[in-house]
Amino acid sequence: MPLPVVAIVGRPNVGKSTLFNRLVGEKKAVVHDRPGVTRDRLYEQTVLVEREVLLIDTGGIEPAPETPLLESMRRQAMVAVEEADVIIFVVDGRTGLTPADDEVADLLRRSGTGLVLAVNKVDGHTMDDLANEFWSLGIMPMQTISAAHGRGVYELLADVEEKLPAASSAGSADDDVDLDDGTVRIAVVGRPNIGKSTLVNRLVGTDRHLVHDMPGTTMDPVDSALVVGDRRYVLVDTAGVRKKAKINDYLERFVSLRAIRSIERCHAILLMIDGTEGPTEQDARLAQLAAARGRAVVLLVNKWDLVKDLEEVDSKSTEWALEDRLPHALWAPHLFISAKTGKGCHRILPTVDRVYEQFDKRISTAKLNKWLEIALESHTPPQRHHRPVRIYYCTQNRVRPPTFTFFSNTPEGIGAPYRRYLANQLRAAFGFEGTPLRLHFRKRRKPGEEQSG
Repeated sequence: MPLPVVAIVGRPNVGKSTLFNRLVGEKKAVVHDRPGVTRDRLYEQTVLVEREVLLIDTGGIEPAPETPLLESMRRQAMVAVEEADVIIFVVDGRTGLTPADDEVADLLRRSGTGLVLAVNKVDGHTMDDLANEFWSLGIMPMQTISAAHGRGVYELLADVEEKLPAASSAGSADDDVDLDDGTVRIAVVGRPNIGKSTLVNRLVGTDRHLVHDMPGTTMDPVDSALVVGDRRYVLVDTAGVRKKAKINDYLERFVSLRAIRSIERCHAILLMIDGTEGPTEQDARLAQLAAARGRAVVLLVNKWDLVKDLEEVDSKSTEWALEDRLPHALWAPHLFISAKTGKGCHRILPTVDRVYEQFDKRISTAKLNKWLEIALESHTPPQRHHRPVRIYYCTQNRVRPPTFTFFSNTPEGIGAPYRRYLANQLRAAFGFEGTPLRLHFRKRRKPGEEQSG
């Protein structure tokens, strides 16, 4: 199912990024005591208590922004509010209730989204009285927390978990991917002004999508149907990954929440990269996101018509850059194209067909175990605590993406290097071009082990 979205919202400098960092377990968000340091949405896939969620740190909401920067931060935060399943509304217990808090609370209540109130900077029980005036906001549940020290955070997360949609909710993204109606759904993703709409228009053959050289023209995903021969496609043009703000802060580069949602409901991702610049951090993050969500990927190096004017760029140097910056997507094929002139675009849909076939490929258990026998003979798993680690057999339990379960006497003894070895051997034997693989390892006792033990 699609990841539920939890957004951390509040005025500037109330501790939203500190809470975000604590919940994801590392310093992903910039933390500074100056208001407005987080100026865009920051996303991280994480586990809160027992549920996997997409956690969003937002820039502060100012009810009456006085500068274009504050207005932009407010717009970005409201996008997160609109997409969220649960909102953690953070207020500053030391500063106390402000008129701006009242206005933000009213704004959030009108969104109709589940709300949890976190009164931050309450470092001990002796300071709990700081929260009393926040009862007037009428938002329940309310927890006093210290994001910096972790106090009250577990109780806050328990409240969040209660408000999340049920894990068995219908209409999930995985249901969409598993639905076999003969249509291949393709998300076109990339940074702003990379040529996504131009590409969709070329593939569809009409100017259905607005094309402009100003970044941010496409604000929402737009679906376009396409039929080629007997194959039906749906192309989804998404809002671009935002460029880094032209400011001096060390701010991370972000992906668009709506692009994430588009990835979740598609089979294949066309990740467009600017050939004149080469792959960037945003491109790497999108490729990682697509792989994590189990989607097939084709890399499109666009604007190749402009590369002839650049002495330092050619196909070989670009391929090296792809290997260096996108090591987690080495299995994804790449094409050099120009959406503007049409160069190479005729190869896109055939490549999508090819990777979709691999995305949907199933290998029989008999073939898998013949392969496994050879793989184990070539390279046995390393021992664990001086005892042999054995893998008895393997089966494929689903497609889209191809997912395999290995049964072992010591699953925890199969480390990341050996898992990569098995994945590489699977690709060498069976292909799987353009699709991520999921490998799971489960405990199985060797026949007779229970009796002997």
